[in-house]
Amino acid sequence: MLAVILALIVAFFAGMEGILDQFQFHQPIIACSLIGLVTGHPVEGLVLGGQLQIIALGWMNIGAAVAPDAALASIASAILVCMKGASVSNGIALAIPLAVAGQVLTIFVRSLTVGLAHGADAQAKKGSFRGVETMHLIALMLQGLRIVLPAALIMAVPTSVVTGTLNSIPDVITNGLAVAGGFIVAVGYAMVINMMATPQFGHSSS
Repeated sequence: MLAVILALIVAFFAGMEGILDQFQFHQPIIACSLIGLVTGHPVEGLVLGGQLQIIALGWMNIGAAVAPDAALASIASAILVCMKGASVSNGIALAIPLAVAGQVLTIFVRSLTVGLAHGADAQAKKGSFRGVETMHLIALMLQGLRIVLPAALIMAVPTSVVTGTLNSIPDVITNGLAVAGGFIVAVGYAMVINMMATPQFGHSSS
């Protein structure tokens, strides 16, 4: 039970760090290692995090562009490996679709926080610093919950169901996802460079 609580705390901070970028808890090498540490599987967590970190190197938010969600990919795959008995290779293969699902979730949460931003504006007009701070904290906690809730859902599923489902996935799919993870690093960097190639920097996008 303690491992579950600690894992959910790590998930909460990873979700918030996906926005804050202060302590990098959402980065795979840190998030997976922390999940491995609190669940008693530090080696598996570190190995998984190290390999996912290479995939996620090119994932970053620039302007309005929202990158695949490294936080959900890291936390969910680490739970599957460290708590549900999945192999590291399965965790890596599943990380990519999990990152895309997390991307959709974070866009949804960011859309919700638009209302909170208007609420903060209303509090500012009243001169309430506490009200503005509260709105910001609520928005930040929503980002934490977007990782905690899927993590809790994965933990709630019996291990036998998870392993059975993973074993039923054809090799052609898991191998394909693993290969995709190998070249998605280059794709991620290409996207970042393309977004940075603006006339203001003296470059033109291709």
